[in-house]
Amino acid sequence: MRLLKLVPDDTNIKFLKWRVPFFVVSLLLIAASWALVMTKGLNFGVDFAGGQEIRVTFTETAEAPVAELRQTVGSLEGIGDPVIQRFGAPNEVSIRVKLPPEAEGNPDYANQMTTRITDALKQGHADLRIDGVDSVSGKVSGEFRNDAVLALLAAMLAVAIYIWIRFEWQFGVGGLFALFHDVSLTLGMFALFQLEFSLQIIAAILAIIGYSLNDTIVVYDRIRENLKKYRKMDVAELLDLSVNETLARTVMTSLTLLVALVPLLLFGPASLFGLVAAITLGIFVGTYSSIYMAAPLLVWMGVTSDSFVPQESDIDKQERIARGEL
Repeated sequence: MRLLKLVPDDTNIKFLKWRVPFFVVSLLLIAASWALVMTKGLNFGVDFAGGQEIRVTFTETAEAPVAELRQTVGSLEGIGDPVIQRFGAPNEVSIRVKLPPEAEGNPDYANQMTTRITDALKQGHADLRIDGVDSVSGKVSGEFRNDAVLALLAAMLAVAIYIWIRFEWQFGVGGLFALFHDVSLTLGMFALFQLEFSLQIIAAILAIIGYSLNDTIVVYDRIRENLKKYRKMDVAELLDLSVNETLARTVMTSLTLLVALVPLLLFGPASLFGLVAAITLGIFVGTYSSIYMAAPLLVWMGVTSDSFVPQESDIDKQERIARGEL
């Protein structure tokens, strides 16, 4: 029985032939992603924005009356402008309101707000069902945001230092830029589609960093081996060879993950959609960045086989003299 091979052993795809246009496109995507984050902003969940979130379902209504709900909740005294969005099915909505300063450290006040909102909604909608209530103070949400940013920066910095020590400084720069590319595009997707950005998305981004690092390390390992093996080969040609040699492993790993993620993305619960969408995007951009971000930067930073010439020890040199080789 023959083993299934999705990628032939003798692939010779000239990946780096198009490194300049792909790199330019990537830079434009990074710029567009950060422009979206700065202009549209991220749709922070209660974890990061603070406030009260009430999840409700209309059991006998096919579609939730979002406009009517927004008017009803917004008319309540002391509530402010609510954020009301469909959450999963058309008859499920998420209602988010900011907590006033007097609610800080006062859970009874937050509970009273929830009661006022739900009572007002139930007056016009007898089929309304409360699915859950979350409350996070402004101080705690600010701490969450700061800790999340520090976690992402620390992870990326640790990855760069690890690659720098294991390989050369050029590899560390290439790996760090690839991670920056992956994180930027993920944030851009959440800003573009206004998907809820919560603590579980931070976990997804950390998973993306781990996956992208793993893919980059595999490619870098093969590049280092080939730099020692083919000392006369052009660097761009050597990088193409290395990427092709690891292509079968990359494709198989990505497809294995997608087999688990795609069903979750299409049929999984709404509460997991953002998490799964982020990781699914991360698989594609992580694989792409390993080829068109991490590898081309090595060419432009002047990596050569001379960087990996092993230093001969005094004992080895004496043995070669004894053998008459020197």
